[in-house]
Formats: sequence, C-alpha cells, structure tokens
Amino acid sequence: MAETKTKKSAKKSFYDLDAPMTSVKISLYGSSVEEFDGKVVKLDLTKSLRGRSVELKMKIENENGALRAVPISANLAGSYIRRALRKGSDNVEDSFSAECMDAIVIMKPFLITRMKVSRAVRRVLRDNAKKYILDYIRIRSVKELFSDIITNKLQKGMSLKLKKIYPLAFCEIRVFEVVEKKKDGENEIAEVKILEK
Repeated sequence: MAETKTKKSAKKSFYDLDAPMTSVKISLYGSSVEEFDGKVVKLDLTKSLRGRSVELKMKIENENGALRAVPISANLAGSYIRRALRKGSDNVEDSFSAECMDAIVIMKPFLITRMKVSRAVRRVLRDNAKKYILDYIRIRSVKELFSDIITNKLQKGMSLKLKKIYPLAFCEIRVFEVVEKKKDGENEIAEVKILEK
C-alpha cells in the first residue's frame, strides 16, 4: 500500500503594510511576505476625507522583508459625482497625459458649473483647467501630487483660478493615475528643462 504524503499548509499570519500616504493602519493576512510582492491593494478613503469618496490603489513592494505600499492611482467614486450633478448645470470633463518630475501620469479633471453655459465657456474652462494642471504638476513629484489631490490642495487652487471665468459648483480630479515611472537620467533632463524655462 502506497503511503500518501500530506503537505502541511504554511502557517498564516498578519503582516503590517507601511502606507505613507494614509494614516490608516493596514494588515495583510498571508503565509509569507513574498506572496504580497507586486499585488495591488484598494483603499477607500471616504471616512478619513469626511465623505469625499476617493479610492486609492497602491502597489505592494517588498523591501528587505518589509512591506511598503506605493500609490499608483486615485479615483473618485462614480456615485459621489452623480450626487454632485444637478439639473440646470453643465459638466466639463477632460483627459490627458502629462509629465511630472519623476513619472508620466494621466489626469482627468471634472468640473460642474452652477448654471447652464455655452459651449465656448465650457471650452475655455477645459483649456484653462488643463493649463493650470500642467503648470502645477511639472515641478512636483508623484508623491507630492498624490498628497495634494487627497488633501484637495490642487483642486482648491484650480477652482479659485477657474471661478474668474465662470463660478463652479464642483471642481475635482476624477482620475489620477501613474502610467510610467521615469528613470533617474530622464528625471535630471526634466529638471534641467524646467530650470531653462
């Protein structure tokens, strides 16, 4: 009679995840640190942002046995945007890729006007929002941008700039996503170009 060998399942335990962008304590349940490397974690920041429904996606990196979460995207929930929409107002959307100091990112601003406006006004709002964002992110790192978007710093500055054109009821970044990280050499070239301007 052949003996059947039973494999003992690896003992699972909780591992702490260091997420510098948030104050939330995150623990992951698994058998080893290595199994989490490269995985993506979704974090709902609605409670900590007092009702502002932001979902933060972070990639887990294993640094010498310590787990660290690096943010890769921040998205506004569709339900939050739908609640902000009102009859008798217009919304302005845009989507473009841009270069910050250490990465190439995708930005999708979303604006809602207080009243119905003409197509020309919507175009001017869209163009000015894009110009403001491009100027803002050019001299900042990804880490700074995630922090500014979560704390509403970027949106507040953009809203103040755009309300001179037309008063807005809602001014947000619907999607912010890191597409590609720059290499160190590329980063130095980008900094030189900024200094030249």
